Amino acid sequence: MKNDFIKYQAQTSPYPLGMEVSYAKGSYIYDTNNKKYLDFVAGVSACTLGHQPPRVNQAIKDQLDKYSHVMVYGEYSQSPAVEYCKLMASLLPAPLDKTYLVNSGTEAIEGALKLARRVTGRSQLISCHNAYHGNTMGSMSVMGFEERKQIFRPLIPDVDFITFNNEADLEKITSKTAGVLLETIQGGAGFIQPNNDFLKKVRERCSAVGALMILDEIQPGFGRTGKLFGFQNYDVVPDVVVMGKGMGGGMPVGAFTASGEMMDLLSDNPKLGHITTFGGHPVIAAACLATLKEITETDLMQQAIEKEILFRTLLVHPLIEEVRGKGLMLAAMTSSPDVTNQVILKCQDRGLILFWLLFEGCAIRITPPLTISEEEIKEGCAIIIEVMDEVLMTIEK
Repeated sequence: MKNDFIKYQAQTSPYPLGMEVSYAKGSYIYDTNNKKYLDFVAGVSACTLGHQPPRVNQAIKDQLDKYSHVMVYGEYSQSPAVEYCKLMASLLPAPLDKTYLVNSGTEAIEGALKLARRVTGRSQLISCHNAYHGNTMGSMSVMGFEERKQIFRPLIPDVDFITFNNEADLEKITSKTAGVLLETIQGGAGFIQPNNDFLKKVRERCSAVGALMILDEIQPGFGRTGKLFGFQNYDVVPDVVVMGKGMGGGMPVGAFTASGEMMDLLSDNPKLGHITTFGGHPVIAAACLATLKEITETDLMQQAIEKEILFRTLLVHPLIEEVRGKGLMLAAMTSSPDVTNQVILKCQDRGLILFWLLFEGCAIRITPPLTISEEEIKEGCAIIIEVMDEVLMTIEK
């Protein structure tokens, strides 16, 4: 199967890990040799409730027995999507009360950027250096990492960049700015949290000049930081929230939410200002609804903070310079990309799945399902420390 995977399925890198997956359940993935791997990555923050979560699986099966795709987005009233958007509105602060359902995080970014231009009548978009918001042409235009996008230029014009947590750069946000797009916690850059009320200062600047503040919650969202959305940790309310990844409990989905007044502008002048065939797909929406209910009706968000403390207690080693992030969005920072590579690959051999971050080579991604148990955390951290001991011995030689 691995040979066919390489031959027939387009790849994202020259050296994919290529694990041959047989099945997955809970916090574990099993290969075709029935070797089990403890999953500290959760499909890159997507499998919020672990693998094969019963409530989500049942919702999918129940909806399949009723109907699947029946019409392009926005024409028919379909209960899974309607109920989901209504529940989301009740959980978000005002005026965030209308949600547009799409198929992925990057598509949601596209919609949010269009919304900013439509609302303000302006063209300039501002993002951050080392930001990652997806890989379509529009999302790539606001990616703050030139090496990854140079070959695809020309991209969308009138995009400028600021440095995350640099207050002096906020002067770049002016009356010409349509929208300022930030990750609530920078992901690919190394799980960097906002400090010194940076997000509040961006909010104030956007309000002063009439620009929309757009927060990318694709990775921090859905309980991963101990709150439903990461921005709720920082006492700020954006104009637009973008979501994806963990939203569907492992199913492909994205969305963006704003006020009804703003969102209604996409439906007229011109009509079909944003459109998608499969957005709001009833089976996917049912999975999203079950996921959201499970997160908000249990103590999983509080557990995320308690589990963060456990990780930080256990991940103490000479090769770990710091642990960044919040809740179960963590990155163990080593001294070099070579050390990080060795640890990730050796841990996979030992049955523990870790992964890299996009732009920060020293980071070891630790983003397990919110449902991971304390015993599983201890099991995985023990493997990390054991492997790091071995890597340290080779360095000292």
